[in-house]
Amino acid sequence: MADQPDHVPTQAPVPPDAGPYDSLLLLSFGGPEGPDDVVPFLENVTRGRGIPRERLKEVGRHYFLFGGVSPINAQNRELLDTIRKDFADHGLDLPVYWGNRNWAPYLTDALREMSDAGHRRVLVLATSAYASYSGCRQYREDLAASLAVLAEEGRPVPRVDKLRHYFNHPGFVGPMTEATLTALAALPEDVRDGARLAFTTHSIPTAAADTSGPVPGHGDGGAYVAQHLDTARVIAEAVREATGVDRPWELVYQSRSGAPHIPWLEPDICDHLETVHAAGAPAVVMVPIGFVSDHMEVKYDLDTEAAAKAVELDLPVSRAATVGADPRFAAAVRDLVLERAAAERGLDPRRCALGALGPSHDICPAGCCPARTPLPAAAGTD
Repeated sequence: MADQPDHVPTQAPVPPDAGPYDSLLLLSFGGPEGPDDVVPFLENVTRGRGIPRERLKEVGRHYFLFGGVSPINAQNRELLDTIRKDFADHGLDLPVYWGNRNWAPYLTDALREMSDAGHRRVLVLATSAYASYSGCRQYREDLAASLAVLAEEGRPVPRVDKLRHYFNHPGFVGPMTEATLTALAALPEDVRDGARLAFTTHSIPTAAADTSGPVPGHGDGGAYVAQHLDTARVIAEAVREATGVDRPWELVYQSRSGAPHIPWLEPDICDHLETVHAAGAPAVVMVPIGFVSDHMEVKYDLDTEAAAKAVELDLPVSRAATVGADPRFAAAVRDLVLERAAAERGLDPRRCALGALGPSHDICPAGCCPARTPLPAAAGTD
């Protein structure tokens, strides 16, 4: 483990051999691709909560502002193409599939296709880089539920293993750092050197944050916030080295959706913009480190709501791009696949990680990121 990028390996020290794995599944959230999809999609997202359709229409208003289309599916298609190209270019013969939690292509359908194609050892890449119930455990619960459907249908049930959290992998941090520098350069020159950095991520209930997995050297909970803070620190330091300016930075939150009486992580990005504006900040760069792609929560909560708040305050802001389908991220996926495959073969591969926390665990420990009523979960010890 090392804090500096030049001390961390960026290539897996193993040959392009994914054995014993025979396929990779890209597992994502999903999103509507037209106005008629919005309410059914939100019904999938909120299943079991008894929310009336009229309320879902109100909740989905930000989707309708964009023609009822979330960009997440198109961006996942682009990421699939980039991963497949990277694998082919580096001699890694590993088929890549795609399944979503809440919209087509659905996870169960993807696993059914993989089972029918003869795949029995499946690696899973979730489009969430950090530890939390909604970003990890819930995906594992979805995997377990889908595998149970395959068993009920009499199909062979593959073994699935989820790739580790990659919040501090150079292939994730590097593109985010470059995007931050690009966003800084987009600001007016007279405010650029004074600009603050606001690293943004999805807010979650504080109770969920407190139980979001172990933090090395700090106990069994709190990984969600700790991982984001460590990633933000690494990026802020890299930006300081590149620009010669030591900028103030904060971790802030967005996209809260829970009941008002339940405590969630704060401050909200819009409240933060008001606070730093009142304190005299000349400009802010918003850096969405909590998101892999520019999906709806980035396009609406940052590019629409937060941007409108900045206009109201007459505060110059710029927003860094997410990693998306950057070829360096695709290379990181290959790296994660090869390191996990090598470990399964009894080797001891070097694991790429920046910052103070080191590489995350391969297998989620028992009790990691529990819900109030946890369901069976695949790819872990419980």
